[in-house]
Amino acid sequence: MAEKVITIAQQKGGAGKTTLAIHLAIAWSQRGKRVAIVDIDPQGSLTQWHKIREKRFGEGYTGVTFSALSGWRVATEVSRLRRNHDIIIIDSPPHTETEARTAIRSADFLIVPVQPSPTDLWATKATLDLAKNEKVPVRIVLNRIASNSKLGQTIAKDLPDLAQTTIGNRVLFASSIMEGRSATEVSPTSPAALEIKALAEEIGHILKITNDSEDYEEDKAESA
Repeated sequence: MAEKVITIAQQKGGAGKTTLAIHLAIAWSQRGKRVAIVDIDPQGSLTQWHKIREKRFGEGYTGVTFSALSGWRVATEVSRLRRNHDIIIIDSPPHTETEARTAIRSADFLIVPVQPSPTDLWATKATLDLAKNEKVPVRIVLNRIASNSKLGQTIAKDLPDLAQTTIGNRVLFASSIMEGRSATEVSPTSPAALEIKALAEEIGHILKITNDSEDYEEDKAESA
């Protein structure tokens, strides 16, 4: 299996990029993949989560390789990480076209989270244009969707390359991150965990990084 680089990008802040980066990274790590996560967002939320995780599990026992660096260095870091990782996830900053372009250019695949709001929908076009210019395939993920959301259904009609999996507006995503963990570790059979597993499975099949014979290590996750 060739290694894959996945950038999570959205020009609008607060769309849930870091939340998806964390939860997908751990979901794939639980499936035995060698996962690296790269934080190039100056806000550093991913970095803060990993620090908490190191305190909980110990340095070198977080289940992922972690890097935090400036966006202009991402291509060099990705090249280094490709040598011994199956999946590399880049959490890119909002509003910064230069660094977002660098992160997208380094990727094999782009995930764009979109919340059910007109402003998120409008902001998405800039990110999609960057991906088109760099010829990087995309999946848009509807994020923080309330159940039976009519607005979400309306927005979905206007979005190309939409992922089949949607992510709900669930407290467990935030609460698990505050503990340095993920929903699939804290409560493996919860709706939040099942949504992340479904998204990891969907993206995994597209990129040929997972297969039907692999099972999540739910018992191990529950005992963590």
